[in-house]
Amino acid sequence: MHRERRTRIIATLGPASATVQTIKALSDAGADVFRLNMSHGDHAGVEKLHRAIRDVEKATGRAIGILADLQGPKLRVGVFAQDSVTLKEGEEFILDMNEAAGDAHRVCLPHPEIYQAVDPGSELLLDDGKLRLLIKSVEEERIITQVKVGGTLSNRKGVNVPSAILPLAALTKKDRRDLDFVLGLGVDWVALSFVQRPEDVQEARALIGDRAGILSKLEKPSALHMLDEIVDQSDAIMVARGDMGVELPMEDVPAQQKKIIRHCRRAGKTVIVATQMLESMIHSPVPTRAEVSDVANAVFDGADAIMLSAESAAGDYPVDSVSTMDRIATRIEKEPSYRRALAKEENIPEATTADAISAAAKQVADTIEADAIVTYTTSGSTALRASRGRPRTPLLVLTPNQDTARRLTIVWGLNSIQTEDATDLQDMIDKACQISLKYDYARINDRIIITAGMPFGTPGKTNILRIARVQPYHKV
Repeated sequence: MHRERRTRIIATLGPASATVQTIKALSDAGADVFRLNMSHGDHAGVEKLHRAIRDVEKATGRAIGILADLQGPKLRVGVFAQDSVTLKEGEEFILDMNEAAGDAHRVCLPHPEIYQAVDPGSELLLDDGKLRLLIKSVEEERIITQVKVGGTLSNRKGVNVPSAILPLAALTKKDRRDLDFVLGLGVDWVALSFVQRPEDVQEARALIGDRAGILSKLEKPSALHMLDEIVDQSDAIMVARGDMGVELPMEDVPAQQKKIIRHCRRAGKTVIVATQMLESMIHSPVPTRAEVSDVANAVFDGADAIMLSAESAAGDYPVDSVSTMDRIATRIEKEPSYRRALAKEENIPEATTADAISAAAKQVADTIEADAIVTYTTSGSTALRASRGRPRTPLLVLTPNQDTARRLTIVWGLNSIQTEDATDLQDMIDKACQISLKYDYARINDRIIITAGMPFGTPGKTNILRIARVQPYHKV
């Protein structure tokens, strides 16, 4: 029950991890949150995975978060008469609205939004950036390009437009159907793909409300120009390095990753690093040393969570991938330099009673060498404040709300337990001491810090800090 590791792990489910037994093994290996990729499978399959996760949660007694990742708009070329063509450097190639099968000279690009957004001199990237086209001229239904980097182009390969903000909503018709479905299931987080502007998040918020947390995936360079505004509108941010690395020069991606983490930490927002973290473990039982360093750097930067994609969804070693990530993060967090790295971007408390209490709890815990900080919360806001300070002392969250416990599983350092809310001050102390003992956060005569709000059960009213010594007579 007690995770000593503070950095959280998200594991994507798929064909390699679709059974209750494998999901249980992934949870035991260290997965805190499971990602359901709405780009693959159907609603029946997603519902089956959701049910399996909840069965594992019941069996383990540990809150488990579920993240539904919406597909977002997919920009693709049409089909070719011969299924594929070879584009040669320097040759002309035309993209148009003609639905006829393509050849070595042209192909359909059925996205009028692209024609509206691009200009001569900008580039189009095809097939994850493997091919590059320089735009020579733009007409209403035709783009004439010159091949800069050639190669084989086959049916329905993806198109990226790195230099433009496309007049596309982040939510497609499919996304809206999927969103309605997953909210009905009761997922804890919804990930938005193709976020370009804060309005994309606002559109999703109007549909989701408070039924799930909103995680914005930063994949487009255009989003980086409005980073603070997007962070402000979102509950969490994902550094989606795979797609970002297609449209940005690869050497820019590490700096942008650090920038995004830094901005999220300062804003007190949850941040996840994702994509290709242990890519070689799709087919290998061990990662490369470079991948180990990649995971370690995300942990050093203070990311709330790190994510596995194909490694756990379709790889040959899904459980090994999670346990490897768990070992790397656990080892890095024991390094003295980890604490120094966290301190460089320490969150500044807001001028509120709740923030003052949370900051004081961290300082008092350090001063008296407390064994745990126990935080009572209903909505989760108090627990989020406690996490933002990245305290050395373990954080135990007590909440009467199961949805809150699940949603907090993605946040750095938070171990959430569902329990009845305290009825009075003594009950608050008794519950905190008993649960700290039960879950090995403290032993008899250890001291713990307790934060809560009075009147009890009122969200956002953290106004109590109490030091308690754990005694065997504490009962509830």
